[in-house]
Amino acid sequence: MKRIAIDMDDVIADATQKFCDIYQAEFGTKISKHDFIGKEFFDVVPHAHQSYVHEYHFRKGFFQNLHIIPHSQEVIYKLSKKYEIFVVSAAMEFPYSLNEKYDWMKENFSFISWHNIVFCGDKSIIKADYMIDDRLKNLKNFEGKAIVFTAPHNLRDEYEPFTRANNWKEVEKLLL
Repeated sequence: MKRIAIDMDDVIADATQKFCDIYQAEFGTKISKHDFIGKEFFDVVPHAHQSYVHEYHFRKGFFQNLHIIPHSQEVIYKLSKKYEIFVVSAAMEFPYSLNEKYDWMKENFSFISWHNIVFCGDKSIIKADYMIDDRLKNLKNFEGKAIVFTAPHNLRDEYEPFTRANNWKEVEKLLL
């Protein structure tokens, strides 16, 4: 079977929406995913808030209860019948994320074995036929076929050399 490596944050788990929700609760200012088009978190919030929001990912509980990206469960389940699926997350940067991401996977993608969940620091070690990710840094040195999964922040020219999937239905058409 060919192997697919799939990222978690903003590919199957909606981390951007969680960021927006926390920011609104703490600062009383609504920001939406649309505000992130072509931008990172720090480009969207006022300079005075940047160091504070940088800590969101380091907080206990940030990676719990993330919304599931639409159609990811059903499409990944279908893919698992034809491909070996690995969920790969550069989780080592955020210490609390390890348990939270693992628990999230057990709850939302129970058909993926713990043997097929990879937490690492640098995804360049990953060997697969395909990688679906929202970050250029993870795709640019990947030796297989890289598929950029559309997220608000990655709508920039530097992603042009990659095949783009705007949603999981497009992934389904590409790989099934």
